[in-house]
Amino acid sequence: MQVTRFGLQIPSFTFSGVEDGELFEKVAQIAVTAEESGFDSVWVMDHFYQIQMVGPRTDPMFEAYTTLGAIAARTRRASLGTMVTGVTYRNPALLAKIITTLDVISAGRAILGIGAAWNDDEHAGYGFDFPPVPERMERLEEALQICRAMFTEKAPSFSGNYYSIAEALNEPRPIRPEGIPILVGGSGEKRTLRLVAKYADACNIFGDVATIRRKLEVLDRHCEEAGRDPREITKTRLGSILVGETTADADRKAATIAQARGLDPSLLRDFMFVGDPDSICEQVSGYLEAGLDGMIFNVPDAQDIEPVRLAGKALSAAFG
Repeated sequence: MQVTRFGLQIPSFTFSGVEDGELFEKVAQIAVTAEESGFDSVWVMDHFYQIQMVGPRTDPMFEAYTTLGAIAARTRRASLGTMVTGVTYRNPALLAKIITTLDVISAGRAILGIGAAWNDDEHAGYGFDFPPVPERMERLEEALQICRAMFTEKAPSFSGNYYSIAEALNEPRPIRPEGIPILVGGSGEKRTLRLVAKYADACNIFGDVATIRRKLEVLDRHCEEAGRDPREITKTRLGSILVGETTADADRKAATIAQARGLDPSLLRDFMFVGDPDSICEQVSGYLEAGLDGMIFNVPDAQDIEPVRLAGKALSAAFG
């Protein structure tokens, strides 16, 4: 099952000249434009404070699932998910219920994106426990088992070290008979990719082409140990894209963003695809040749809307 080919992530809710009461209308406009332009999935972050690589921590941040539910009412085809939910933020049974509700109101378009969580700042601010990495990984494995069971079984029970359910009901059921697809975010080779091999329908990993290729080789080994065909797992990467009608247009965008962030424009290309549509196709093709099945992008100038359309056009060509 191909969980996504290319998706749009909306990581920021800070738009110049847009008041708080108008924020969602801008988000909805971006999401609808993405769907109309070929993006087959729309994603938001599951954070309560803005993260440092996107903007100041005091920038506006919507709660993820409320936002996705509202986007579901404005869109018709695009899958909807978080990139990704922190396992520590919600009881896994409640999370399964939330995702199932999203699936029903979107007519079967929900994706559960989940990971081990990392932002200690917002954990402290909101009073969430932030246990060490080994415990968070164990919690993630238990949560994956609970969510899968609640998506596919009528009244499952589970007893773990951290979480338990007792004949948990989840009505109405997910729309798809096979349940809601689960994407695990993270690139850890010993634990995270092993959990992907055991439990996930998709994964999101990070790195350049060489790193992606190595991570996928590790995933293949974990799949072999788990008795799983790695082709059953949609492999994705999250990144940023700045596309212009011409290379010069894209370079001007990159220079503007670099200046705003106090960076050398050449450094943007270390973590961002920059170029005209043909150049974007070339950059994407290298990652697909490395073994990815799909990619998820944020568009830093999405507020202007037209860049979302142009990115969709470029990516539609890249993914054929």
